[in-house]
Amino acid sequence: MSGIHNPAVDRDEVIDLTRRAVRAKSLSGEEKEVAELLKSKMIEMGYDEAWIDPYGSVIGKVGGTGEGISILFDGHIDTVPVNSPEKWTYDPFGGEIVDGVMYGRGTTDMKGAVCAAIVAVGELARNAKRTGIRPKGDVWVSCTVYEELFEGVALGKVMDAVKPDCVVIMESTALNVNIGQRGRAEVNITAHGKSAHSSNPSRGINAVYAMNPVIAGLIALKPTRHDKLGQGISVVTDIVSSPYPGASVVPDLCRVTIDRRLLVGEDEALVTEQYEALLPAEGKYEVTVAEAELKCYTGSTLGGKRFFPAWMLVEGHPLVEHTVSALEAIGLSPELSAYSFCTNGSYSAGTAGVPTIGFGPSYEHVAHIVDEYIELDQLIQAAEGYYALASAITNLTRDGFANR
Repeated sequence: MSGIHNPAVDRDEVIDLTRRAVRAKSLSGEEKEVAELLKSKMIEMGYDEAWIDPYGSVIGKVGGTGEGISILFDGHIDTVPVNSPEKWTYDPFGGEIVDGVMYGRGTTDMKGAVCAAIVAVGELARNAKRTGIRPKGDVWVSCTVYEELFEGVALGKVMDAVKPDCVVIMESTALNVNIGQRGRAEVNITAHGKSAHSSNPSRGINAVYAMNPVIAGLIALKPTRHDKLGQGISVVTDIVSSPYPGASVVPDLCRVTIDRRLLVGEDEALVTEQYEALLPAEGKYEVTVAEAELKCYTGSTLGGKRFFPAWMLVEGHPLVEHTVSALEAIGLSPELSAYSFCTNGSYSAGTAGVPTIGFGPSYEHVAHIVDEYIELDQLIQAAEGYYALASAITNLTRDGFANR
């Protein structure tokens, strides 16, 4: 962004917004209060556009001149529940600050990063109004819903609307740059049998027994590996029979649920075929990817298959190179790494094929824990990083930027 001085992001403004966001409870499907707060902050800071989409996600824009590429900073605003508040040292929704650390549900996962980006991009908006100098490409911030239950589905709706050239996933990276992640799929294998009274089991076909060789095959299944993402995972997380309770009835259905952690190149057809190869020749079985439909606080529904692809951006991609350079220019020393968990990047990179990197404050292991926290210094450094990335990446042209 030639000619624009990089102002310091207001530390107190970032901290105040984060604290207010933490105090606004926002379980998946109940994000309205925090969404309205964040939209109001975008308007206050002078974003060119700020709105809540039909699914409840907040979208803000600082428009560019059209000469450079557009960038989207994405973070989710839903949180996991606080199941045992009595175990917390601090109020889970208090945003209390002790010794340079803020405590509360969503501080790390991931209201802190969202608020840091809103303020950082808001500085671009203020600067544009003050000087008349705009970024060369559009800068977007999305605060998406339902990520904890359905990674990437809400982001897909946002991307349909704004069509960014690249995406920054703001999940925690400890201020490093992540260039990939394992994906996730929820797969069901169903065995069908024939019901009978349990006093005459020979008249039926026990679906639980029919599932036994499948379970044995799942246990023996050898995991795949990726040189950067590590080992793929396939683990049975649930098994149910029907009818239930099955007093005096031979079950005519048994279903196992598999949590599959995907590696790059493992699509739905490959995964399905791999599990179908475990099925006995005799009997009736089905392998399906689970589907879900979730009601948003707006009344709209989000739905689809629970299949979220893995992704990996090559280290030499311009987005990676310019991200690292921009962060080093403000004094950070980012290393290249990958997420161990699934993020909204499963849609932006894995499904849509849009160049994507991860950059955010705090640490993966802090998400979802009792006494979740975020270090304020990392929170502010992330805000400075988002300003730097918005300034540097939008200077690039589309020529040669396509994913390769």
